[in-house]
Amino acid sequence: MDVILLSEDGQPIGVRPKELVHTTDTVLHQAFSCHVRNAADQVLVTRRALSKVTWPGVWTNSFCGHPQPGESFEEAIARHAAHELGFKVSGIESALPDFRYRAVDASGIVENEICPVFTAVIDSEITANPDEVMDYCWVDPAQLGAALRATPWAFSPWLVMQAEELSLYQAAQG
Repeated sequence: MDVILLSEDGQPIGVRPKELVHTTDTVLHQAFSCHVRNAADQVLVTRRALSKVTWPGVWTNSFCGHPQPGESFEEAIARHAAHELGFKVSGIESALPDFRYRAVDASGIVENEICPVFTAVIDSEITANPDEVMDYCWVDPAQLGAALRATPWAFSPWLVMQAEELSLYQAAQG
């Protein structure tokens, strides 16, 4: 799988194999995050598999990924939902189109992404891929917001940053 490399102003400047991108000097690249809700308006959080290169075993948003060259975000979201959690999504909506972050894992690996954030609704049952997800749970958005503020170290840095901006978690502010 290739990752789309980006200039500082967000323009595609090339591609590189994913396994060569995430290093201690990660080049800026394209990604996305997705927050999935169910019919009870709970949000799905997942715990990253221990085999993940960055932030293994850490709780995060529903799923993240990298679109392939020529692939729309909606296509990438559908592909990753199926691969990581074995489900289909519907109602994909842009939530934070300009989200960008840089974070350094305890191992020194850097995430450096322009990472638009989307919300979606689950459209089938979950069948988690153990290579991607070691655990998952449905939580009330306000309770997740409170947990993120109380123990940010227990979550991926991108989830903590996204939650500060997402209206999905506004009920938890105060």
